[in-house]
Amino acid sequence: MDNTKIAAILGTGHYVPKKRLTNADLEKIVDTSDEWIVTRTGIKERRIAAPEEATSDLAAEAGRRALEAAGIKADELSLIIVATVTPDTSFPSTACLVQKKLNAGQVPAFDLAAACSGFLYGVELARQMINTGSQKYILVIGAEVLTRITDYEDRGSCVLFGDGAGAAVIGPGKVSGHGIIDCIMGADGNFSEPLALPAGGSRLPASHETIDAHLHYMKIQGRAVYKLAVTHIVEVVRDLLARNQIDPKAIGMYIPHQMNLRIMEAAADRLGITMEQVYVNIEKYGNTSAASIPIALDEAVRNGQVKNGMDMVLVAFGSGLTWVASLLRW
Repeated sequence: MDNTKIAAILGTGHYVPKKRLTNADLEKIVDTSDEWIVTRTGIKERRIAAPEEATSDLAAEAGRRALEAAGIKADELSLIIVATVTPDTSFPSTACLVQKKLNAGQVPAFDLAAACSGFLYGVELARQMINTGSQKYILVIGAEVLTRITDYEDRGSCVLFGDGAGAAVIGPGKVSGHGIIDCIMGADGNFSEPLALPAGGSRLPASHETIDAHLHYMKIQGRAVYKLAVTHIVEVVRDLLARNQIDPKAIGMYIPHQMNLRIMEAAADRLGITMEQVYVNIEKYGNTSAASIPIALDEAVRNGQVKNGMDMVLVAFGSGLTWVASLLRW
């Protein structure tokens, strides 16, 4: 690390729908129990978007709150990136709809599809653009309405997912040496099957057959995902910290993608860190894919757990496979 000014997170915000779907509610829908869900996932409830709410609505509200926190107006933005696998429509992009809702003028806007890694992929793109001087203020949003692609007849997966959005304004840092220090990203298409939405694209367009077969809902191979997630989370964090000569125990806060509490605990154990270093809110929101890290980050900032000068690691793993870890100094 040097003492130059670098791209930094200038403000954060998040929005979650009002409706809660508790484990007790799920007991009435499928053959499950609160004990079964909590023991295996750590989730107690999740948020559900209202019928009239789409991903752009959640994203825009999170974006407004991030802009307010940063003290930046929407028309000052250079770019809007929305990370999502549940866009309002295939096209136009959800980012363009967010641009309209924020009254951001004709600022460039596009969607990014990297599943649960999407928000941090977007943050890394923003970091590079800002550090090169090509852009000044970039709004990165992770937003999902996963309950629209959740199969509530699938006992194993329907307990996992919720809806929400989180956002961050990325711009030139105000303090030398503080900001987004480094990032490592990766992907492996050889393991695309364990986490997938089979139908709805050019491979399997919508038909009576795909609908009857529930192929427009997420399919997850739980055991395979658990092993792959723990392995890649641990490896990317170790590589990132080794490259920056930082001991994992010296990190003030880890904010992982909130996929499953057991995955987070296993990864922490292998890294030799305590769960006190790990920010966890999965019990309230479940897995919100690209939205989970920015929601957790904004919560941690607003409740005062993120301290000035704190070294942080944000890490995600998702469909693709994709994985990413970012090192920040707040």
